[in-house]
Amino acid sequence: MIVIIKHVDIEGPGSIEDFFSRTALNLNVVNLGRAESLPDEFLDIEAVISLGGPMNVYETDKHPFLKTEVEFLKNAVNRKIPVLGICLGAQLLARACGAKIKKAPEKEIGWKKVNLTQEGKKDALFKNLPEQLDVFQWHEDTFDIPEGAALLAQAQACRNQLFRFGPNAYGMQFHIEVTPAMVELWVNEYLDESPSGLDYYKMLIDTYKIKEEYERQANLIYLNFARIIDAGAKTVSV
Repeated sequence: MIVIIKHVDIEGPGSIEDFFSRTALNLNVVNLGRAESLPDEFLDIEAVISLGGPMNVYETDKHPFLKTEVEFLKNAVNRKIPVLGICLGAQLLARACGAKIKKAPEKEIGWKKVNLTQEGKKDALFKNLPEQLDVFQWHEDTFDIPEGAALLAQAQACRNQLFRFGPNAYGMQFHIEVTPAMVELWVNEYLDESPSGLDYYKMLIDTYKIKEEYERQANLIYLNFARIIDAGAKTVSV
């Protein structure tokens, strides 16, 4: 079973669900924003995927479930259960691994490029992928790289884009799960909170232009993560 953690209704699993629903892995989507509960035991959990959200990791007074999730992720990592954190999920994973979360040098919104590091080029998550990736961003915070973790991808505006902690816990600042419909939904929902001067019309056009290539890229990452899950199932300690 893959536990998929949602924090808000409009930031769902998108293409992650499309891909993994076609596999033998069962999906358990837990919406913490609707006061749903994370599993008490890890016995049947083969992987954890933590999605994005508009809240900040340090807003535990407003969103107490963030503290609960950090402990859940810490336990998953300690058990060597494969974890994939996306945007807010990556920041929560970084916190669970002992790193600091802080404001990014600038808000990153829209289609950007990230570059794999030497470690990233060798990592199993990016097998058969190019050294430079087009990715979708929507965040204002960033994470420090946890002690002992490997930086796998970086960008010019916000350096720390992806890390691996231990053998199979990944924190990914960008969104690989987005679909064109999700991008449109986010634009309508978050428009008032975004920097002035951002060309949303162009961003939506670019989303449809890049759709096929982005889906191919995302599916390769999901396939690689599925292989990591399969390998992890042989070594998980419960």
